[in-house]
Amino acid sequence: MIKILKNEKEIASFLETISRRGQYDQEVIEERVRKIIDDVKNNGNKACLNYTEKFDKIKLNKSEILVSNSEIEEAYNNVNKNVLEAIKKAIKNIEKFHKIQIEKIDPIETVEGVAVGQLIVPYDAVGIYIPGGRAPYPSTVLMTAIPAKIAGVNKIIMTTPPNKDKKINPAVLVAAKESKVDKIFKIGGAQAIAALTFGTESIPKVNKIVGPGNIYVNTAKMLLNKDVAIDLPAGPSEILIIADKNSNAQFVADDLLSQAEHDPDTYIFLLTTSNELIERVNNIISNNIESYSRKDIIKSSIKKNCYFIYAEKIEDLFEISNKIAPEHLEIQLMDPIQYKPLIKNAGAVFFGDYSPVPIGDYAAGSNHVLPTGGLAKFYSGLSTRDFVKYIDTVSSTKKGLENLKDIVTTLCDVEGFDGHKRTILRRLEE
Repeated sequence: MIKILKNEKEIASFLETISRRGQYDQEVIEERVRKIIDDVKNNGNKACLNYTEKFDKIKLNKSEILVSNSEIEEAYNNVNKNVLEAIKKAIKNIEKFHKIQIEKIDPIETVEGVAVGQLIVPYDAVGIYIPGGRAPYPSTVLMTAIPAKIAGVNKIIMTTPPNKDKKINPAVLVAAKESKVDKIFKIGGAQAIAALTFGTESIPKVNKIVGPGNIYVNTAKMLLNKDVAIDLPAGPSEILIIADKNSNAQFVADDLLSQAEHDPDTYIFLLTTSNELIERVNNIISNNIESYSRKDIIKSSIKKNCYFIYAEKIEDLFEISNKIAPEHLEIQLMDPIQYKPLIKNAGAVFFGDYSPVPIGDYAAGSNHVLPTGGLAKFYSGLSTRDFVKYIDTVSSTKKGLENLKDIVTTLCDVEGFDGHKRTILRRLEE
């Protein structure tokens, strides 16, 4: 059931509630995940295989964890040529955008004799987690592996749960091969995150783990953040559309439905200054749901998390949107680019009638691993920058040290560090 909100009081109450979306019974989930982590840390492959059998109902042996070269060759034989071509074209666009995201900083002279710069050092090994479940996600392979490879990561290790036939979807394997993933392991869930963090007899230890997952995957990443770097906790998909009386109601409805088919817990928001648009979009959705192959998922999403919100001014819509901080924000208004200054919080923004979310999901070149649950207030989407470390460098001559002496020694005195001060003065006595 679509929930329509129009008065200020109910909108304020909604915003307070929606800011807590994605929260869960943390204590119970964490207790379960900690047990899995400890088991994998202590028992390696054996624990991973046990959990694969317990949760995925698939019994693998040690030799079957790693995807073999013959399985990858088989995937190429089984994947449709059109799919392979689409993957290759998407890769080109994703590479083009992500290559410009790391800018080398040449050393600059801050005062005479002192050069300050920055080293950009890629992680040696990165783990990418690719969810299974309701659908295969070759696009997520591209979105995680390509930026890592561009950044210069030496080893890319992929984990993803196998299907009932102990296999990985051929499109996922082909996407991994085309993206230059080094090793692929048939393991999912919190146990995969623990295995990548600590390493097992088969699975290498990595420096950072990226990629979306369910509540157990995200909890494992958060709990292990002291042992391994992570990207962001990404939950169920979200779309928020800002539109008015001039917007194309069919486009709006199509785009809302396109995200609703992701997951029963997807969040769908329409913010508008037009009561007429609300009615038209509502009718289109009601009349079209049955035509979708994933209609049961769509119905669940709409019943639980679909909100149409009316406000009198466009500026009010953006204020509400910034408080929601959606994963995907579509601006379906005339001259949408003019509203850029009003956007403060969103995972990714799509401007205009011909920029639906799916082009960003697959092939425009932007990344689709984005913050959800309001975390766009604090996090950015995945980028090439997530796969490198920035190390500041300082190089000074004696003249440079002399030029900084008065500043440094004065501040040393303020903070009471006479040893710091002595290192400066001693060098200038020589």
